[in-house]
Amino acid sequence: MSESPTTFCGYVAIVGAPNAGKSTLLNALVGAKISIVSSKVQTTRARITGIGMADAVQLVFLDTPGIFVPKRRLDRAMVQAAWSGVEDADTILLVVDVAHGYDDETRAILQRLRDRKVPVVLALNKVDKIPREKLLGLTQALNNDFPFAATFMIAASRNEGVDDLRRDLAKRMPAGPWLYPEDQLADVPMRFLAAEITREKLFNALRQELPYAATVETEDWKDQKDGAAKISQVVFVERETQKKIVIGEGGAMLKRIGAAARREMETQFDRRVHLFLFVKVRGDWGDDPERYEAMGLDFPKG
Repeated sequence: MSESPTTFCGYVAIVGAPNAGKSTLLNALVGAKISIVSSKVQTTRARITGIGMADAVQLVFLDTPGIFVPKRRLDRAMVQAAWSGVEDADTILLVVDVAHGYDDETRAILQRLRDRKVPVVLALNKVDKIPREKLLGLTQALNNDFPFAATFMIAASRNEGVDDLRRDLAKRMPAGPWLYPEDQLADVPMRFLAAEITREKLFNALRQELPYAATVETEDWKDQKDGAAKISQVVFVERETQKKIVIGEGGAMLKRIGAAARREMETQFDRRVHLFLFVKVRGDWGDDPERYEAMGLDFPKG
């Protein structure tokens, strides 16, 4: 840890509507995959903390769930986690999917950001997806409606414009000691990260509504003498029919999900992994405080 007064450190809250590309951008800013990515909306459920470096500046990124109109208890917990991340920030980074434009969700987010006393930086993401003329019009409309500290046009999935964005954010951080070791990339428990990896593979394998009715928990993690990790996880679903879908015929789907998750865990953790997956039906998991605690979310009352 550095105690030097020449170091800088601060929090950047990454906010935006669902599927704006916040998690992809976080991974690009940090330089490693620490947050799950899916084409489905609302895949990030809890607040993920990533750590990036820019010379003497340490940037602590708070990747928040997408902000939307909540309908379920889980939705309310996700939106609450997003806004709690904003409270801790020295700078707020609003990510807008240019293909969606200046939509109602973005308008609602900007309305709540108007009374914030910290700079708000705009990142127009996926700029490779629309014509330049439309992009310029969108940029003007957003900046006419809100006093952004700066605007950047990026394509996070291709790492375009990300370096310039990182440098700008670094200039906004206050002087102070670093909060994490220089080589640390995330402040996320390994058990939680392992569960998120499996949940991402579940989303990618089952491109239907089922993943929204599922959650993954790491029940056991044992470090073995040979350096490998033995990890046992449970996929909770709401109905018996969903359990059959996750398992698949002859267990094929569960094996596919498990194999993909194990490969990524071995890459992320730089060690051999023995992964064991189980599927359980728990119809009320969406109203179970223990499940929310495992996901890193506060349990909304009522």
